[in-house]
Amino acid sequence: MRLMALCLTVLFAAGCAHSPTYDPLDPLEPVNRGIYKFNDTADTYVLKPDAKGYVAVTPGFVRTGVTNFFGNLTYPLTIVNQFLQGKPADGFSDMGRFLVNSTLGIGGLFDPATPLGLNRHDEDFGQTFGKWGVGNGWYLKLPFLGPSTNRDLTGRIVAIPFNPTYYVSDGDVVLGLSALDIVNTRAMLLNADRLVRNQYDPYVFIRDAYLQRRRSQVYDGSPPREDFDFDDFED
Repeated sequence: MRLMALCLTVLFAAGCAHSPTYDPLDPLEPVNRGIYKFNDTADTYVLKPDAKGYVAVTPGFVRTGVTNFFGNLTYPLTIVNQFLQGKPADGFSDMGRFLVNSTLGIGGLFDPATPLGLNRHDEDFGQTFGKWGVGNGWYLKLPFLGPSTNRDLTGRIVAIPFNPTYYVSDGDVVLGLSALDIVNTRAMLLNADRLVRNQYDPYVFIRDAYLQRRRSQVYDGSPPREDFDFDDFED
């Protein structure tokens, strides 16, 4: 599982307004807060120091190549979901991007596809289920994996066979790739730490940002306006 979603959530969160602590999509809030605290402790003492060390010893162009490589591995998943969402033009464009970057880009380390007009897209089964009318379900905080929902967790499970590393038989290689992916992505988040820490309630900040961002993704950046029900405030 990639941490890129968390990275994008934090950036998206900068434009999100605070909401009351309670959210009807978060009935497991006490449990989720406990998992959030666990994840935060693990990040403070393990992942964040590793990410800082990684940045200190790894040149920027190498980190960019690593990011490109792991981004390229997500493209089989994106392509399938483009077609499942009824977007064949984007699906064929993403097929071209995957082929160009996997060959001319030397396994995805470089990105010659973008200058050719084959722009990056990110689609997954959680978004596809949302397109099909499946609701979020409950908000979930997963150990080590971060924010999710019933719908997105189901999507993650369905997506497992679409990750090329699933077919690598050498467990040490898979573990090494997973560790590199996690540390590299966490390194991309280092500059966003202060943004989260400065929030009155970082848990609510991340939760609301995640839910709003996922809703935006389901509607390709143009979600319909939500009706505000004033009856909820009547005695």
